[in-house]
Amino acid sequence: MRPSQISRGGAPVGFLSELDPIESTAITYLRLWCQSLEAQDAIARDFEIVFGQTRGKEITDSFEALCKLCVENGRRPLMRHGLECKCFGADESCFANFIGYASEGAREDALMIAMTIVQPEKAHILAALAEDFGLALRDITSKCRLSDYPLHGQTLH
Repeated sequence: MRPSQISRGGAPVGFLSELDPIESTAITYLRLWCQSLEAQDAIARDFEIVFGQTRGKEITDSFEALCKLCVENGRRPLMRHGLECKCFGADESCFANFIGYASEGAREDALMIAMTIVQPEKAHILAALAEDFGLALRDITSKCRLSDYPLHGQTLH
């Protein structure tokens, strides 16, 4: 790969504060999940607080499968900014739009974006996982103030 290809996905394209809550939360959770196992446990606790033990586990499982699919079957590495960074990069923008479309039930649009993230044969699986996660984020943002939950009070702008 050329040096420009390696960093292109990390190029800053905007600020988290410019995104709607679903998209900014999707980026935050992606950053957290990639950070550490402890952060992954914190995500699971967030979902359990909001949705209860059973549904929270289902959402956690969907999100974990979504992230693993992106990491293990990505067309290339998904570039991310640091957890505390107020801006977001091109790859994170793609991920946020992908989750946003999926949360709206715009399956064809979500599938098209999924094909840019993973190999085409995995895109349908990724899009289905994104819909489950996106709908959960839609529920969270419509019912709760995100600052009421531990992860969000520290990370969202």
